[in-house]
Amino acid sequence: MPDPNVSPTPLQPSSVNAIRQAIDPNRLAETALALIAVPSPTRSAGPAADRLADLLLADGFAVERPVADWPQAPAVVVRLDSNAPGRTLQFDGHLDTVHLPFVPPRQENGFLYGSGASDMKGGIAAFVEALRALRDTGMLTAGRVLLTAHDHHEGPWGDRRQVRALIREGYVGDGVLLPEYLADPLPVAARGMAIFEIRIRREGEPVHEVLRPDGLPDVLGTGVLVVRRLQELNERVSSQTHPYAGQDSVFVGQFHCGEIYNQSAVLSTISGTRRWVTPNAAQAVEAEFAALLAQVADETGTSIDFDFAVQGEAYAVAEDDPLLVAFQAAHTAVVGRPLKLGSKPFVDDGNSFAELAGIPPISHGPAATGAHTLNEEVSLADLVRVAQVYALTAVAYCAGE
Repeated sequence: MPDPNVSPTPLQPSSVNAIRQAIDPNRLAETALALIAVPSPTRSAGPAADRLADLLLADGFAVERPVADWPQAPAVVVRLDSNAPGRTLQFDGHLDTVHLPFVPPRQENGFLYGSGASDMKGGIAAFVEALRALRDTGMLTAGRVLLTAHDHHEGPWGDRRQVRALIREGYVGDGVLLPEYLADPLPVAARGMAIFEIRIRREGEPVHEVLRPDGLPDVLGTGVLVVRRLQELNERVSSQTHPYAGQDSVFVGQFHCGEIYNQSAVLSTISGTRRWVTPNAAQAVEAEFAALLAQVADETGTSIDFDFAVQGEAYAVAEDDPLLVAFQAAHTAVVGRPLKLGSKPFVDDGNSFAELAGIPPISHGPAATGAHTLNEEVSLADLVRVAQVYALTAVAYCAGE
């Protein structure tokens, strides 16, 4: 195994120039538009995966199609090996899109548009173009690149089962890049996040307000109490901080109760998020949550159950990690400066790689806009930039022995 403490190989001007010249904007745009043209809402990304596989096969790459716990859309895997010792850099992206009406692709005034252009078919196309440039130039002199693409990312329709299966089955590098629409800053830490739904119930049937028997448990009032306790919990946990990731939080976004204004209901529901900055804290966070709700149930005579769906664990990447160093060298070679360090505002598959594979993830992609809307757009010039950065990161990172 490569020594993680060894610094990446410095980038030479000849390598930088070769990669710059090898990245073909027209070919990159054609790849992105071909992927965008295939509708792929979560759980239905099979045709998009087939399209990606066909493009890679046409380029002469050997393509693997592991089922990875989702036979409806086998994943896509490609390897580029230098046949020399070194690290493995993984390019990983999701092919599924959110469940919005399909917007067909178009190219206009230097921008690409359509479903998935921002999130993240444009970024996957940049991965493919980086892989082509590395092969065509021979600049990957050590180590290897592993490209993986999959379904089942976007929630609430997907549950990340396919990326988790790929990790379990060993489709993992020593570090991973993810082409999320986050161009600045460079995230070195991320909060864990869970989506919760709380259900507060009482026995019996719904009843008119004036016919309530004495002592009937009040699911609405209990819900109000739960919200207050969660607000108090938010105040307490906000003291848990990280210099880049921010602070712990509890957020309530929905509260529902009753079918009509003058009915004593039998059920109220509360939904929201719990976020935390401490790595590997999901179990402790959930246990604290459960204890709070059990206490309220005892106080109010109601029954309370809940779902606590962990979307990703918290993680942090060391500032001297070889992947971070290699990425900053590549970004400096392309843009002229390193990126400032910061946090990742959302949960992505990098959280899964950090938690389950124990490898450093970097989420970096084009400065795209319109993700999770009908107006996704990405600059072709920025896709060229990130393709160059991806390829040069591989040159520097994989050569570390």
